[in-house]
Amino acid sequence: MRPKLAVTLGDPAGIGPEVVLKALADPAVTGTCEVTVVGSRAVLERTYAQLHRQLLDRGVGATVLANPEGLDILEAGAGEAGMATSTGSAASGAASFAYMEAAIAGTLAGSFQGIVTGPISKACWKAAGHEYPGQTELLAERAGVRRFGMLFVARSPHTGWTLRTLLATTHIPLCQVPAALTPELLARKLDLLVECLRQDFGIEKPRIAIAGLNPHSGENGQLGVEEKDWLIPWLQEEREWWPELQLDGPVPPDTMWVKPAQAWYKSGAGGGAHDAYLAMYHDQGLIPVKLMAFDRAVNTTVGLPFVRTSPDHGTAFDIAGRGVADDSSMKAAIQLGAELAHQRAALRGEVSPPAG
Repeated sequence: MRPKLAVTLGDPAGIGPEVVLKALADPAVTGTCEVTVVGSRAVLERTYAQLHRQLLDRGVGATVLANPEGLDILEAGAGEAGMATSTGSAASGAASFAYMEAAIAGTLAGSFQGIVTGPISKACWKAAGHEYPGQTELLAERAGVRRFGMLFVARSPHTGWTLRTLLATTHIPLCQVPAALTPELLARKLDLLVECLRQDFGIEKPRIAIAGLNPHSGENGQLGVEEKDWLIPWLQEEREWWPELQLDGPVPPDTMWVKPAQAWYKSGAGGGAHDAYLAMYHDQGLIPVKLMAFDRAVNTTVGLPFVRTSPDHGTAFDIAGRGVADDSSMKAAIQLGAELAHQRAALRGEVSPPAG
C-alpha cells in the first residue's frame, strides 16, 4: 500500500508552489506515496512556466520540475485575483487558508491518510480575517483535538541518526513562557511524545531528555526557581508513572544538545543520544534543530487522528519566483509523512510493518 497524502501549496505568493513542483519531480519521493496537490492549477502552471524558462536559461534540465499536467490536483481557493509572486497579501492568505480547509476536509472524510502542508504567512492569514497562531492550531481545531504538539524530526545525512524534538510551548512571547509552563502542560506533552514515539516510530521504551528552563537548570534556585519548585518534583512523579522509560532531566539547556550534535555529525556517536528531546520553548528547541538540519527538518503535529508533516521553513517571499528555493525539507516532509502513515496502517493491521 502506498499512503495517500494531500500536499498543500501554502501561500501561493511564496516558495510553496516551487518546492512542491521540485519535490514531486523526484521519483524517490513519489515512489513512497500517492500525492494529491491541494491548491490552484493556475498557480502551478504559472510557476512551472516561469521556472521552466529560468532553468533552460541556466542550462539546467527541466526534469527538476514536475509538470502540472501530470499531477493529481484538488482545486481549492478563489482564483488568483489580487495575488502576485513574492508579495504576500490578504488574497494569498485567503487562498492558503482555503487550501488547508480543503485538505483537512478530504482527510477527515477518509480520502487521504495524511497532510503535508506548504509554508504559510501568519500575517497574511490575519489580513484575510483568519486569527490562528499557525496551521497547527487550525488542524487541531478542525480535528476536534485539544492534546497536540509540534514535533520536529530530521534524519542526519552524515550518520543516519534521527533527531526528534518536541516543544512544550510554541508561538508565544518569551516573557509568557514561565507562566505557561505547568506540571499539567508538561505531563500532556510528555504523554503525547511517548504515544508518538510508540505509534509512529515503533520505539516502545524510549529514552527522553527533558530540558531545564533556566541557565544551568536553575542551579539549585540560584538562577531561577522553576526547576526546584516544581519541575524536578514533577519529573520524579513521571519516572514513577513511566518506570519502563528513561527520563533524564532537567538537563541544562546549554549542554543538552551536545550529544545530539555528535550523533548528527559523527558516525558511531548515536549511542549516547536520546530518542527524543522535550524543549521548554520555541527557540530553545528550534535553534539547535535549525543549526543541524535547516534544509531537511520536518515539522509534524502529534496528537491528530491523521498524519501531518510540514517543511521547517517559511514562505521566503524574498526569493519566490527566482527558481533558487531548496526543496530538501519538502521532500523530507513528504517522505516522512508516507513513513508515518504506513507505520500507523501497520499498527492497524492493514499492511505489513515497515522494513527494519
